[in-house]
Amino acid sequence: MVLMSAAAALAAQTQKNANNNNSDDLQLRKLFYAFSAINQLYVDKVKADKVSEDAIKGMLKELDPHSVFIPAKDVESSNEVLTGSFEGIGVQYNMNEDTLIVIQPVSGGPSEKVGIIAGDKIVTVNDSAIAGVKMSREEIMKRLRGPKNTKVKLGIIRRGVDGIQTFNVIRDKIPVYTIDASYMIDSTTGYVRISSFGATTHDEFMNAAKELLKEGMKDIIIDLQGNGGGYLQAAVDMSNEFLNNNELIVYTDGRSAGRHNYRAKSGGININKVVVLVDGYTASAAEILSGALQDNDRGIIVGRRTFGKGLVQRPIDLPDGSVIRLTVAHYYSPVGRCFQKPYTKGDKKSYDNDMLDRLNSGELMNADSIHFPDSLKFTTKAGRIVYGGGGIMPDVYVPLDTTQYTRLHRELAAKSCINLTILKWLDNNRKSIAKEYFVDAYRKAKAKQVENKNYNYDDLHKGFELFKQKFEVPQSMMDILLDKAKEEKIEYTDSALQASLPQIKLNLKALVARDIWDISAYYEIMNPTNEIYKKGLEALKDENIFKDIKKNNEQ
Repeated sequence: MVLMSAAAALAAQTQKNANNNNSDDLQLRKLFYAFSAINQLYVDKVKADKVSEDAIKGMLKELDPHSVFIPAKDVESSNEVLTGSFEGIGVQYNMNEDTLIVIQPVSGGPSEKVGIIAGDKIVTVNDSAIAGVKMSREEIMKRLRGPKNTKVKLGIIRRGVDGIQTFNVIRDKIPVYTIDASYMIDSTTGYVRISSFGATTHDEFMNAAKELLKEGMKDIIIDLQGNGGGYLQAAVDMSNEFLNNNELIVYTDGRSAGRHNYRAKSGGININKVVVLVDGYTASAAEILSGALQDNDRGIIVGRRTFGKGLVQRPIDLPDGSVIRLTVAHYYSPVGRCFQKPYTKGDKKSYDNDMLDRLNSGELMNADSIHFPDSLKFTTKAGRIVYGGGGIMPDVYVPLDTTQYTRLHRELAAKSCINLTILKWLDNNRKSIAKEYFVDAYRKAKAKQVENKNYNYDDLHKGFELFKQKFEVPQSMMDILLDKAKEEKIEYTDSALQASLPQIKLNLKALVARDIWDISAYYEIMNPTNEIYKKGLEALKDENIFKDIKKNNEQ
């Protein structure tokens, strides 16, 4: 989704309608009379708020697939990733059956300040049990979160310590990061994975880029696979770091909103070659960044055709705190292509089945199955052909590999056997892993990095590098996994297990790295098996691919 402020425009439009359109006034009175009749005369008692909300949903249902109503109770949570923070106790966690296990306390956050550590099990909140009582994850989160500066009493079980320990945590504002991973692939190539585009994305990216440049980054791979978008301005700010002054990034145009251009300003980071990784779930603001780099001949797009979300939503605040996110414009790439894929108003089901349709049509396995008419072909300044009509077609197409994960692997993952195996195994082995691979030194170095102090890169990397080279999934971990499979009644043959083992073991190793270090470590281990990632690296090293766009950027 792409969001813009709406109050002034809505007021102006309302006044315009009031002055010029008596027909609109008639329709509003119809709605009012219908609501009043139902509320006052219907045979059974009705909830007025539900009637009005159902009416709003009914109107929006007949529009495009991205115009939505958000009840007041859901507005705050729906904005958390975009606004970049929420208020709570500050832990990364996982659920082992019905017990909350701390993976990592947020660095410098309220839980870390009182001494909560990785591996702790939170069993009570304000003396009420949350473990062993079949409480939903949503209810647990509701009890842990709360306004900044409020106190919550946590009961914690810690391995090696008898009884339940009590910690009084003062809730605080907890940052929500939109960059999942950043690391050096080799001596000159940096990698950054962005999960969404929120209020803090640009600052996060600049901090990550600063550290990668210190380590020698000259080229960059930006991973937008699965990135569903977010704020338009975040995508504009990101694009600005790579484009020349006054180059067009994106423009929006709508019936009432009119046209608005977003252009690059002078500045930006010093990067040579740029590769962007995308897939069918890369959408909205992520498509803006991809399109800006492709159309301006600044980067190579690698992967599969993106989602195709080219509609701009504007939040309309309602009196009770609920919000309508209403589509008010389309957005267009610099050469004039709209990325919005076709849809039929009121038919959201077909729209939601688009990815399945792409699979059935063969598109995900073969780019030649996509045929673009001449009207959807556009030319960049360097003379490259790019395509409109629904999503961004990559410069380097990567077919979907349906054989990478076996049926057994997918079933183990779907039934949480793999995640639960990691939690149980680490409960017994966390301290020994931390000691063997210098995790304390890593965390101290990472803390200095966050505080923008000088730190030793060797301390930050040596333990994890040793882990990547040395760690192998032990039989004790596999025994836990197979026990979990038996509990879930997952049937398999020995040949199926043997065929699945390499990818399962890599998955387990990456999850250990995630829980011991951070999510960046997870991707650093898993990425080399990702076909789009591998093709992105190949493209980066292929001078012929960059020849035309390099010529344009030197002019």
